[in-house]
Amino acid sequence: MIKLPINIDYSGKVVVVTGAGGLICGAMARAFAQSGAKVAALDLNEEAVKQLAEELKAEGFVCEGYKANVLDPAALEEVHAAVVRDLGECDILVNGAGGNNPRATTDNEYQHEAKEGGKSFFDLEADGVDFVFKLNFQGTLLPTQVFAKDMVAKRAGCILNVSSMNAYTPLTKIPAYSAAKAGISNFTQWLATHFAGTGIRCNAIAPGFLVSAQNYKLLFNEDGTPTPRSAKILNGTPMGRFVDADELLGGTLFLCDDRAASAITGVVLPIDCGFAAYSGV
Repeated sequence: MIKLPINIDYSGKVVVVTGAGGLICGAMARAFAQSGAKVAALDLNEEAVKQLAEELKAEGFVCEGYKANVLDPAALEEVHAAVVRDLGECDILVNGAGGNNPRATTDNEYQHEAKEGGKSFFDLEADGVDFVFKLNFQGTLLPTQVFAKDMVAKRAGCILNVSSMNAYTPLTKIPAYSAAKAGISNFTQWLATHFAGTGIRCNAIAPGFLVSAQNYKLLFNEDGTPTPRSAKILNGTPMGRFVDADELLGGTLFLCDDRAASAITGVVLPIDCGFAAYSGV
């Protein structure tokens, strides 16, 4: 059980969450389930979402876990059919699947600091960059094509995308991921406009810096002290700390509620301890 930041009743709603095997979207799936929704947790890591579903069921909530490749339209159609059979048609879609790849990451922050044998901008692999763009952009577009059809038929629903601080100001070392997330913010506005006459709202959250198993070694040394990159992040964050995954839940639950956020569509909400607002001076 997690302590919910706000109490919104999602009883009767079917919520589909992609990337639910991860830290952020796993917490979102749990929050919706605890709010009364019937949750479909999707991830390429089937074991992770099956375990999440079993935990939630044991606590008395409704959740089913499904293996899903967000880059495979045919597989997504199969998952959609299973979700409709098990839980019902989709009311809310959270597009959380995404991520970076080492093949699209430089070793140095600045070209003049590039070292022989390291990966510089000129060594970025085209297929790695392509993978990052596909995972983040098409990994949002394709699930929306599949699950938003349910919402159009109902003339109601909500889509929530997961953007990033990178969409506001690109971070060093990760050009593909930064550009892809900027695309997600733009696509969120496009979807909000495109679906405006159907009763579907589309918004996004832009999480700040979180500590996870994936990035721990980038942010902390073996002795637990911050790495130089971590120190830069914290020095550029007015609140002087990282964001906790549970701190994303208030904005998520609010934006997806048709009563509380009935006139809100096309926005990207930073949840970042002030990072996007700080100029550095």
